[in-house]
Amino acid sequence: MAMAENQVISQGTREQVSTFESGNEMAAMAAAQINYHIMGYFPITPSTEVAQFLDQMKTRGEHDIKLIPADGEHGSAGICYGAAVTGARVFNATSANGFLYMLEQLPVQSGTRFPMVLNLVTRSVSGPLDIRGDHSDLYYALNTGWVILTARTPQAVYDMNIMALKIAEHSKVRLPVIVAYDGFFTSHQKRRVEYFKDRRDVQQFVGECPTNYNFARDPKKPVTIGAHMSGNDFINNHYQQSEAMYNAGAVFKETAEEYAKLSGREYPMLDLYKMEDAEVALFLLNSAAESAKDVADQLRAQGIKAGVISPNIIRPFPAKEIREAVKNIKALLVGERADSYGANGPNLTHEVKSALQDDKHNKTIVLSRVFGLGGKDFYASDANKLFEMTIEAMEKGYAEKPFDYYGHIPGNPEKILKPVILPQHGDVFKSGLIEVKMDEETNKLKVKIPPLRALTGKPKRIASGHGACPGCGIFAGLELFFKGIEGDVVTLFQTGCAYVTTTGYPHTSHKQTMMHNLFQNGAATLSGTVEAFMELKRRGEIQVSDDATFVMITGDGGMDIGMGSAIGTALRGHKLIMLEYDNEGYMNTGSQMSYSTPIGHMTSTSGVGKTQQGKAFHHKDTAQIMAATNMPYVFTGSEAFPQDLVKKGAKAQWYAQNVGTVYGKLLITCPLNWKSDDRYGTKIVEAAVNSCFFPLYEVEQGITTITYNPEEKNKRIPLSEWLKYMGKTKHLLKEENKPILEDFEKEVEKRWQRLKAKHQNPML
Repeated sequence: MAMAENQVISQGTREQVSTFESGNEMAAMAAAQINYHIMGYFPITPSTEVAQFLDQMKTRGEHDIKLIPADGEHGSAGICYGAAVTGARVFNATSANGFLYMLEQLPVQSGTRFPMVLNLVTRSVSGPLDIRGDHSDLYYALNTGWVILTARTPQAVYDMNIMALKIAEHSKVRLPVIVAYDGFFTSHQKRRVEYFKDRRDVQQFVGECPTNYNFARDPKKPVTIGAHMSGNDFINNHYQQSEAMYNAGAVFKETAEEYAKLSGREYPMLDLYKMEDAEVALFLLNSAAESAKDVADQLRAQGIKAGVISPNIIRPFPAKEIREAVKNIKALLVGERADSYGANGPNLTHEVKSALQDDKHNKTIVLSRVFGLGGKDFYASDANKLFEMTIEAMEKGYAEKPFDYYGHIPGNPEKILKPVILPQHGDVFKSGLIEVKMDEETNKLKVKIPPLRALTGKPKRIASGHGACPGCGIFAGLELFFKGIEGDVVTLFQTGCAYVTTTGYPHTSHKQTMMHNLFQNGAATLSGTVEAFMELKRRGEIQVSDDATFVMITGDGGMDIGMGSAIGTALRGHKLIMLEYDNEGYMNTGSQMSYSTPIGHMTSTSGVGKTQQGKAFHHKDTAQIMAATNMPYVFTGSEAFPQDLVKKGAKAQWYAQNVGTVYGKLLITCPLNWKSDDRYGTKIVEAAVNSCFFPLYEVEQGITTITYNPEEKNKRIPLSEWLKYMGKTKHLLKEENKPILEDFEKEVEKRWQRLKAKHQNPML
């Protein structure tokens, strides 16, 4: 972490350092100082930086946390739970749909009473996709049985991460804890913060890791965890969990008081600003409350008694404290960055109203407004508008409109966008120059394609104007593949660079129908589309050409989190193509390591330093995994070998239309994150093929055929010749990293020899 100020201070009883950092940096700092045992993680914006910072710190030897990259958030939650049951200290960070993907696992952890700390960097839940901050993910957490702390500033993120573990492990609580803070507002914006100079002060405050529980850690003391229960036992279990949650409120107070002595910073259950004599107030979570405080000061200067309430904890909900805080308030507006659709107000609105209902003397008028969804900024002027609504209700003696949205804008039909290009379909995408026939003797397809220049008249499927980085290999590879596809296509793009750079409401670069779903569910989604098309057509409800082709585009690690969906789709045999562009990482979220990242390669979560040298294990051979599902056609391709790729595109279409599921994998360059020259994309992937790292082959009806053999062409090159083109791998060419390079070379050679054996022996 860069030091903006290197001033040692001591507001509490321990020395602290003052600097400027973001919420994500401070979450990582707290985790490193505590020195958790395990972090199971999966990258998702805007929480990804937490794991990145911890990886960077680990390369410098600043902590001993075992960082485990999962195959998805559901897997990361499983890793964390599995570690927690041993009594290890466990940490994680996630956001939005990633949080929802792990949601099933969260009640398992709280219901069996195993502590951990999860940083929820709040973000909009899709759909449609929006990666900026609101609280729609946080509200799904309310019924998980986890204690929930809310942090308004980077300072609070640091402090609450330290308090959270102590609360979680307390004998009266023993529940996992969420620390929630606003994505991009708090997670990325740097503020002045103070942290303990000596991590031993943090560890002493948190205390020793408890061992007096039924952990799965000693074979001499066997335990059974998670046994199913009858209703009688189940209600007892949940009663105890409920009591523990309410205990967490008292433990929070105790912990906050103890922490205030240590740090000089106080965290009551409610942050009350100018509430002593307030007549109107706003109830706001997290960063928005900070903006509203300035407005309260301005209103006070005008003689209006305004205040702001912001909870530091929402599970357990501080009902008693709220009743006390607003007993003299005439009007209160609860502003929320999420909605509970159809409930005439979001979740916290109803919880505030419920708390006040228990005070028969309370006459406070409560308004509810949904604001700031999708990261829509909340300025002082917006806080002023909310105060105006509250003052109006106070003056009228009632709320004219108790619930509403704030900040929405009605559409203007006169400004509707018109298409820039006319829709293209059918014959426009048919060259008539590609011939595909089945050879009955070999049970393989014979494909004839014209010279590539003859296919240049075929329109591109994706229009110009997309936002990909200079030198990005995605669209060169996709368009070359599409040259082999005749007629209409319906595409599904999973989340990733290809999706986010081609669609941004209300614009699109796609000339034909395109839809989007998340990483983990693209293949299943498109299989439903295919079957619906077929059934609607069978019933005569739609007219669709017989040669329409359905293609799912995935990449940026999508075949990690989406592997289960892809395998299920392949086994069912739906008539579609799954096409993966492999850029060897989660490039759309900032170059994190994926299972497709080769060993030793540097990413933002497999750094290079004195304690580690890039990724620690070998890359996943997705093509071979998919071939094991017995699908009719699997292939690999590269823009460096265009005729080979166009032929495979034609074959893929035939099999997808006539037999069943097809899978293809394209290696494409990512100059930004490979740290390579924009100009050398084709040269780099050609070198990857000629080094036998990325062999070109196909598995047709179970028979493997190498379609380009660099050895036979006398073009095979050492692996190092490919690695030298990329900044992310140059460290592997240093003498001290020779063992990693040799391990990589042996693995590449082993896979190449196996592939040749399959090529030579059809029964393999």
